[in-house]
Amino acid sequence: MEFYEVLRKRKSVRKYKSDPVSDDALNRILEAGRIAPSAKNIQPWHFIVVRDRKTKEKLIEACRGQRFIAEADVILCGCSSEKIAWGRMGGYMSAFAIDLTIAFEHMILAAANEALATCWIGAFEEKKVKEILRVPDDVRVVALTPIGHPAEDAKNRGRKPLGEIVSYEKY
Repeated sequence: MEFYEVLRKRKSVRKYKSDPVSDDALNRILEAGRIAPSAKNIQPWHFIVVRDRKTKEKLIEACRGQRFIAEADVILCGCSSEKIAWGRMGGYMSAFAIDLTIAFEHMILAAANEALATCWIGAFEEKKVKEILRVPDDVRVVALTPIGHPAEDAKNRGRKPLGEIVSYEKY
């Protein structure tokens, strides 16, 4: 698929078929995250692939009751180490969440290229997710996404025109 077509095709999907995601497709998706850039090339991320039905059911509660996440074959959890990430982005913040976000977006776009659906999950209780997935105390959960075959077409929610979000030379 052509790159800009992938960008336009990717939408948040909240209804999935239970069909399995092939191991080959999943590995290509994970590889897309592995090769993503990070500040100082530290690569502070770790990805947890969840396919176990019972674990996915537990994650529903940790993700504020969003049942659709467990419909997909895979739930991907993106974690990042604040301790090892570069700590001076913009002179004031750690890059741990930004680095993970870049890698996660690479994987979400790769999933779209595989004709698979995703939905960025930011509504979750980190403490519960960490407990369910045994994430170490010094690692942060940044995002989750189901990965699976869509059971419906995603809604086109529109985007602001460039004129509202871009300026040249000054804000």
